[in-house]
Amino acid sequence: MAMNKNTVFGWATFIMIIMGLTLIALGAFRYDDTAGWGFAATGVGFLANAWVFSSLKGRV
Repeated sequence: MAMNKNTVFGWATFIMIIMGLTLIALGAFRYDDTAGWGFAATGVGFLANAWVFSSLKGRV
């Protein structure tokens, strides 16, 4: 299986979306104190980076 740049960006986007949703879920359901806000904020940051990677697909 040959992986070009678009395939790499696609996999990176998919992995970052999974990690972002996992961190948000940890912040929402596992940690009820102040640490939950940090997990959720980091998860939102992962989703923002995934959005950037998705928009770069096909342009680089």
